[in-house]
Amino acid sequence: MFPIEVWLTYSLACVLLVLSPGPDNLLAIGRGLSQGKLAAVLSGLSSGTGILFHVLAATFGLTLLIKTSAVAFYAVKLIGAAYLIWLGIKVLRSRSLFTLEPVKKQSLTSIFSTGFLSAALNPKPGMFVLAFVPQFVNPELGSVTTQMLVYGVWFAVLTATGFALMGIFAAKISHWLKARPKVVNGLNIGAGITFIGSGLAVAAMKQR
Repeated sequence: MFPIEVWLTYSLACVLLVLSPGPDNLLAIGRGLSQGKLAAVLSGLSSGTGILFHVLAATFGLTLLIKTSAVAFYAVKLIGAAYLIWLGIKVLRSRSLFTLEPVKKQSLTSIFSTGFLSAALNPKPGMFVLAFVPQFVNPELGSVTTQMLVYGVWFAVLTATGFALMGIFAAKISHWLKARPKVVNGLNIGAGITFIGSGLAVAAMKQR
C-alpha cells in the first residue's frame, strides 16, 4: 500500500515543508529560548497535533466543506487570521517570544494550547493537506481513507519532531545569543511581522 519510493519522496517533501520558516516553528524556537527544552518539545507536539487535526478534517470531509462552503470558509479564515495577527501584535509589544532574561514560566497547558491553536485555526495547512497528501494516494493500492490517514499522521509526526528539534537547538545556543541582544530583539520583530504577515495572508485567501 505504501511503495518505498513514494514514501521516501513524500517524506522528503514533508521535511522541506517543516523546515520552511513559518509561525509555528518560530513558536517552538521561541519556547526553546525562553522556556527551555521541555517547552520546545511540547510546542512541537502541539503543532503536530494541529496538523493532525487538519489531516482528520481533510480525510473525513470537513476541509472539503470549508473549501466548497463560502460561509464556513470565511468564518474559519477570519478566526485564523485574527488569531495569528493577535499573536503577532502580542510578540511585537512584549518582545518576549525570544528572550533570554528570566521570565515567568508558562504552564504546559498554555504552551500546548497556543501551539495547537496556531496550527489548527490556520486554514492554510488544511487546504495544503487536502491538495498535497492525495497526490501520493493510489486507490489501486487499497483504502484511500487509510492511505490519507497514514500519510497525514506521518506528516504530523515529522512536523512535531522537526519543530521540537528546532526548539531544542535554540535552547542550546541561548548562551551565544545572550551576548547578542540586538539579534534577539531582531528575532522578536521578525517573528511578530511573520505572525502578522501570515494572518494577513490567511485573510487574503480566496476560496477555490
